[in-house]
Amino acid sequence: MAVTDEAIEKIKGMIVSGALRPGDRLPKESELAAELGLSRNSLREAVRALSLIRILDVRQGDGTYVTSLDPQLLLEALSFVVDFHRDDTVLEFLAVRRILEPAATAMAATSISRDQLDGLAAQLDELGPEPSVEELVAADLDFHRGIVAASGNSVLCSLLDGLSGPTTRARIWRGLTQEDAVGRTLREHRAILAALRDGDPEAARSWATVHIASVEQWLRSTL
Repeated sequence: MAVTDEAIEKIKGMIVSGALRPGDRLPKESELAAELGLSRNSLREAVRALSLIRILDVRQGDGTYVTSLDPQLLLEALSFVVDFHRDDTVLEFLAVRRILEPAATAMAATSISRDQLDGLAAQLDELGPEPSVEELVAADLDFHRGIVAASGNSVLCSLLDGLSGPTTRARIWRGLTQEDAVGRTLREHRAILAALRDGDPEAARSWATVHIASVEQWLRSTL
């Protein structure tokens, strides 16, 4: 194992074991290096790597702290990584969304509040019947983000937020080239919203599946 990898594993072990908790300040560099049996250089490299993935927070002049370890913070690294996707993997991202997003939508059907439902309806009303493709795609992201947030599962919310980026260009392309893509998307959004208002998890799951599968099916036919 590389020296830096060993240092990362040792710091990780301290966090996982509870020796270091969210918000804790790490001991001074010289003390921590001696405690872990590491060189100060390998410890610095490990701290730098763990700060990049939001495990540690290096505060200049103050010290290094364990972050909140909140799922949304930790999964920011996923958003960064998926930005490097290749065009030929977009279908794989859509397939993962088709697994996760309907489940989150079904969860939301039993927990979403009236105010949240009214907010989603207002978003759709504000778009009008003939939005531009760019307006629709931006609204689509907000619409689904709001539903997933209403599921109450912060991990699902962060995962899906990170996975939505690679499919954005495909959705714009579809809107520009497929006949009635904009109208179909709006109708599917209304159907999802109606199922949520009815508090019907299975209907909400089904419409969310149809919604994502329609993009996936179109993309398969064009590749």
